[in-house]
Amino acid sequence: MSTMESKTPDAVETGEIGQNRRSSISEDKRPSEESRTPTEEVLFAAGVGLRADDPTLPCLTLRMWVIGIGFCLVGSGVNTLYTFRFPSVTLSQSAIQFLAYPVGKAWELVVPDWGVTLLGVRHSLNPGPFNYKENILIYILANLSYLTRLSADVLTEQRVFYGADTNWGFEITITLATILFGFSLAGFGRSLVVEPQSLVWPGVLANTALNAALHPAGKEDETEAKWRSSRYKFFLIAFSAAFVWYWFPDFIFPALSYFTWVCWAAPRNPVVNQLFGMKSGIGLLPFTFDWSQISYIGSPLVVPTWAILNTLASVVFWIYIVTPAIYYTNTWLSAHLPIQSNSIFDNRGLAYNVSRVINKKGGFVFEPEKYEEYSHIYLPVTYALNSFGLCFACISSLFVWMFLEKRHEIAKVFRESQLSTLFGRNKDARPSLQPQYSNVPLWWYAVALLVSMGLGIFACEFYPVQLRWYGVIFAMFVSAVFYLPLSWVYATTNMRVQIDIFCRIIAGYVWEGKVLANIWFFDLGYISGIKALAFAQDLKLGIYCNIPPRHLFVVQVVGLIMGTMGQVAVLNWALSHVPDICSLTANNGFTCPYSRTHFNTSMVWGALGPRRFFADGTLYRGLLWFFLVGAILPIIVYAMKKAWPKQRWLEKVHVPLFLGGLNYIPPASGTNYGSWVIVGLVFGLWIKRNSRGWWRRYNFVLSSALDCATAIAGIIIFFAIFYTGASDKLSWWGTTVYQDTCDWDSCTYKTVQKGQTFGP
Repeated sequence: MSTMESKTPDAVETGEIGQNRRSSISEDKRPSEESRTPTEEVLFAAGVGLRADDPTLPCLTLRMWVIGIGFCLVGSGVNTLYTFRFPSVTLSQSAIQFLAYPVGKAWELVVPDWGVTLLGVRHSLNPGPFNYKENILIYILANLSYLTRLSADVLTEQRVFYGADTNWGFEITITLATILFGFSLAGFGRSLVVEPQSLVWPGVLANTALNAALHPAGKEDETEAKWRSSRYKFFLIAFSAAFVWYWFPDFIFPALSYFTWVCWAAPRNPVVNQLFGMKSGIGLLPFTFDWSQISYIGSPLVVPTWAILNTLASVVFWIYIVTPAIYYTNTWLSAHLPIQSNSIFDNRGLAYNVSRVINKKGGFVFEPEKYEEYSHIYLPVTYALNSFGLCFACISSLFVWMFLEKRHEIAKVFRESQLSTLFGRNKDARPSLQPQYSNVPLWWYAVALLVSMGLGIFACEFYPVQLRWYGVIFAMFVSAVFYLPLSWVYATTNMRVQIDIFCRIIAGYVWEGKVLANIWFFDLGYISGIKALAFAQDLKLGIYCNIPPRHLFVVQVVGLIMGTMGQVAVLNWALSHVPDICSLTANNGFTCPYSRTHFNTSMVWGALGPRRFFADGTLYRGLLWFFLVGAILPIIVYAMKKAWPKQRWLEKVHVPLFLGGLNYIPPASGTNYGSWVIVGLVFGLWIKRNSRGWWRRYNFVLSSALDCATAIAGIIIFFAIFYTGASDKLSWWGTTVYQDTCDWDSCTYKTVQKGQTFGP
């Protein structure tokens, strides 16, 4: 199929380096190194703007569809399987993009040029050289398989932890409803959060760099002669080295992954293991030689340095200072529990047995009498502080921060957006970033919105999941309200902040004691927004890579349908065939960490309920003060910026990121965040400052190479070594030393004698 959607046959550069201005590949027409803004420098380093657009390049080819759908099904299967595992190595977006390249080139060389002509357009099995647009569309189509993972977590939570086994019909309809609503949000918000040049979306820069490396456009952007190696050659070298290395921390020498050497020296000392441990400790010396641990929250090589510094401040203050202070003073009776865990506990320090307080036969309803008879719920300090307290603060800070610091910029963006035409204000509308292509009409996304609402209402009305039709509409409304502030944070920092607790609290008040209603309000109100961020990110990638918007729309629709089908199929297979899956004794890390976290949270808000949890005199009532902290802190920072306008460091203070940037804890630990910060600062500060030419040429390519190698090696190791049982034959000091510690055993500071309790 051909991409004959262009309005002009001329090649047009649509990169965002200089809105709506042409840029040639020739060196004399590019901005000089001295004249480039920081944003332009980053985009050039990521390969954006190095080629002129050719609207005649074929996009929606049979080759693209076959390879893309194939990778979408494989990706949805592998990524759904790995969502049950910690650490979770996935078939990453970069890996899919990289693997598609040799497949596409092989198709180009082997498949004959057979085709037919319809309506004056020739459709061929082999339309010529495999081009960069096809490669990116394959990536985007297959990338949608990655979006299904959060829904898989929630479906697993319902089936495994609550025992509510709905059939495939519910699983498919609710997943499609969630992802379609996110798709429509991204489409309606395109002109607000995708098109503005100030919103770079750093998460796609590694993909654009890899695309430029795989499909070079003539002479590469070269400013320093000493760096002669092409991006493609560097990628292959880095990929090969990382692929070989990952066999050590993942299989041969896993102590390199859990490099808690201080704990090895004092394996049975609880305090040492709590401070320096990685599994149940806070990781005070955050060293690991495992890229999957470092990049657990995303690659640090693509995140702006100022965002990394805000996260560093958050880790140091909240994890390394506040957490030990709370824990060792036994605040919230937390010293009787592990300092770091994504489980909830009873008053004996054991994992909470939810079956003792939930009436499954009566419709999964919480029973207060059994709760008082059994035990109150107790939370580890990192769980209570981060998943609840800091989330409260982040939620309240988002809108205060947006109003104080971004209101003028948002107003300007809205006046220039396509949405302003709905209110009769189009005189300030910005020119199209891709004038050679037709835009996607808003009514296309309106249809997607109506379909998603219909599927969601049908799923919740037809199946006994406690959430009624008005709950579906309410949840989608909450998701839409939070989409803009969440997008602006993510589009500038590549860090996602959470509003899941807000959704949980609302559902806890409206459907008190009904855990399934809480689960699916959370799914439609929060997970749909996270999916919208991913769709918007791909829309930005489409602009950077000159993809026709209507072609991108079609690819995303096909991808979300195929990804959903693949996810549901693999989820049902895994839950039936992986031994002891989602149990703490499961082999190969298949403990379902995120589903377990969701389950614990829904227990607090869905079963116990916010009224009972925060009642007068209760243990965790003080966490409500974090709402006030989050509302006041942006005001203080804003006042400081006005009082000392010449202090440049103040301009980089980002309150929502400081409060909400640690949202992967738990199950991530201080080691994951600390090592992420160290690597990010080494490349973003030291290497960029001392070897700017190398950084400009290879930094983003290195990020893709590490992600690709780790993902591919991890999958090969799992299926060839772990899944077959061959790993059982390898046992030596390097495979056991990190497990023979209090960190691995989740030792507590205060112990509870057998038969005794530490609270009601």
